[in-house]
Amino acid sequence: MKKLFRSKKALSPVVAAIILIAVTVAVSLAVAAWMGALTFTFMKSEELKITRAAFSTSNSTLVTVYVTNTGTSSLTVTSAEVDSNSATITSSGGSFTASGGQYTLNKGQSGTLTIYYSSGFTSGYKYTITLITSTGNKYSYTATKP
Repeated sequence: MKKLFRSKKALSPVVAAIILIAVTVAVSLAVAAWMGALTFTFMKSEELKITRAAFSTSNSTLVTVYVTNTGTSSLTVTSAEVDSNSATITSSGGSFTASGGQYTLNKGQSGTLTIYYSSGFTSGYKYTITLITSTGNKYSYTATKP
């Protein structure tokens, strides 16, 4: 039988301890970097403030909502509802960027969305207008048609 190892010397305890510490520090740094990136992702917040609603005087099926993005990231409005019924966003104004039926508003920017509601709006009634974003958040505003 042949001997594989000629020397019976192993790593000294000091060298082994240094290697263990180096590996531990490297793994800790990798985990800290990953957690830091994860934290910054969760720190972005979406917040939309509807400041008012203006009902059209010439068309009883239209309302224009005025909004401001008060969050820390841009947001995209994908749909609208009136009293929990589906409504259609027909146009946008201000700082909105429209693309494929979706309306994007950068942080700190304001804009308007004109909403078509097929059932129409009746004077003296309260309506809850809800805007739904691409993340599924809903932002509502209640207004009475004059």
